[in-house]
Amino acid sequence: MKFKYYPETDSLYIDLSSNPGTESKEVADGVVIDLDRDGNIVGIDIDQASKKVDLDDLSFSKIPFLKKDLSIT
Repeated sequence: MKFKYYPETDSLYIDLSSNPGTESKEVADGVVIDLDRDGNIVGIDIDQASKKVDLDDLSFSKIPFLKKDLSIT
């Protein structure tokens, strides 16, 4: 998952998948979801993000992850 903020347009894009989007749907005023060809959400675009999201306080909790070899060489 990647968060991309564009200050020149005050938009935030949340990239959820590497799959390409083939369809977009506005689900609320200024909030658009991008779907892949199977209907899965691949991204979320939020216009006027600074008015809708606290951009200074993005945090994560209780996100499961796959155990990977984290050894440093």
